[in-house]
Amino acid sequence: MATAVCLRNVIRFKGFTRYRVSVTNNHAFSTVVQRSNLFSIITSKPTDILGRIKGDTEYDLIVIGGGSGGLACAKEAAGLGAKVAVLDYVTPTPIGTKWGLGGTCVNVGCIPKKLMHQAALLGEAVHDAQKYGWELPEASTIKHNWESLREAVQNHIKSVNWVTRVELRDKKVEYINGLGSFKDPHTIETVTKQGQRLLTGKYILIAVGGRPRYPDIPGAVEYGITSDDIFSLDSPPGKTLIVGAGYIGLECAGFLNGLGYEATVMVRSVPLRGFDQQMAGIIAESMELKGIKFLNKCLPTSVKKQDNGRLLISWKNNQNEEFSDVFDTILFAIGRKALTQELLLDNAGVKLSEDGDKLDCLNEQTNIPHIYAVGDVLYRKPELTPVAIQAGKLLAKRLFANSQEVMDYDNVATTIFTPMEYGTVGLSEEVAIQRHGEENIETYHAYYKPTEFFIPQRSIVHCYIKVVALRTGDQQILGMHFVGPQAGEVIQGFAAAMKCNITFKQLSNTVGIHPTTAEEFTRINITKRSGKDPNPQSCCS
Repeated sequence: MATAVCLRNVIRFKGFTRYRVSVTNNHAFSTVVQRSNLFSIITSKPTDILGRIKGDTEYDLIVIGGGSGGLACAKEAAGLGAKVAVLDYVTPTPIGTKWGLGGTCVNVGCIPKKLMHQAALLGEAVHDAQKYGWELPEASTIKHNWESLREAVQNHIKSVNWVTRVELRDKKVEYINGLGSFKDPHTIETVTKQGQRLLTGKYILIAVGGRPRYPDIPGAVEYGITSDDIFSLDSPPGKTLIVGAGYIGLECAGFLNGLGYEATVMVRSVPLRGFDQQMAGIIAESMELKGIKFLNKCLPTSVKKQDNGRLLISWKNNQNEEFSDVFDTILFAIGRKALTQELLLDNAGVKLSEDGDKLDCLNEQTNIPHIYAVGDVLYRKPELTPVAIQAGKLLAKRLFANSQEVMDYDNVATTIFTPMEYGTVGLSEEVAIQRHGEENIETYHAYYKPTEFFIPQRSIVHCYIKVVALRTGDQQILGMHFVGPQAGEVIQGFAAAMKCNITFKQLSNTVGIHPTTAEEFTRINITKRSGKDPNPQSCCS
């Protein structure tokens, strides 16, 4: 039976409108709170009334995927009075790794990666500490314990999983630990331990993210691992071959080497494809000097497990020459695949992009008006956690608070957490030249030596910054690039300046904080065009 609602006794307060309501199907008097065009109804059966007022849907928003973007949208929407459900289920990896609520970033991405990167940096700091007067055992006798690190990292992840679930409960977001797929444009079918369930939603958000790819070669799936597995391995990875030289591959190689494990990177084309290639070359060279090996222009051909448990790995180079070696672990970091095929999108009429597994959206909206997407499933958008979070929050505000603000995907900063970190915001030098012409681009650059490097006499050859700007007028800055310690912390502040269209004149007129590495951006003055030496003359020059 339909529900009839009578609104009366209007009271306005602090931007809200409160009504007394009566309901004809034996409900007692209730309260409706209107925020913009959204009604929140407080009653003994809020689900029934809210669903029927808004139509025949059970939820205002169903989110498929419990990662950063989906959770951000869900929590924001719930805070605006919407009834929200979040579906999340992690299919185990081929070796059986699985994890809790929170998505890639929390469980097998940004967080554990940064923790293991920090562990590697601390190992390096042991060597520096002796130069600074700390009386320690010989650095060569100090060993790392993989099991202790793994346990500490996993304990932290589990605590975040728990906090996330509590937060959803507190915000009245229904969490469903089940796989979701479309039955029709408004209906999601999910399978949980309790059985099959159908959910209907006014809006549906696809936020399923992606999972690592495996190459189509013998033994890859049977004996290989990915970044989904590395942070929870029961035993040390030992001598490791990392296949892939994107940011995930290089970061894993970096912290493994820093923890004392022999690491080799197999490169199909170039390191850090899509990033500024001069900076990528500097990163690769700095890693080689730390003992990380690179196999350039190579592809794996097979993985075979030997009787002693080690892996015989074969590969070919671009001359079709064959090679092989024995490793303890092979880690594939050859890209990620969006988990859209499992959603049965055809049942909802949702179309995929030309690459076959991502969604080509305008303002996160698919070709079906009430179905949206955020995060790594979006076509040609940055695959970064903060991007997904921001897009999710803004989407919720547009859907439930009449906001008109949309996500700005330009000038998004990021950092590669290799042993020598690389932070960047804006255009690479190559893209700037391609868009504006080489004659219209001015590139400022400099090598520098962090103050903390002086006493341990660390090399400065890989501490380098670059500012790419237009040549005309006050020279609007198009891109900023930083290789050195704490690159993420340095580039974050300049990202805000980039959003404000900072010019080179404004950068030059900024007073630096001395002595810091971020200060080097305010002192930069040598252009590539001039041919002058970009090496530092003194600490205060």
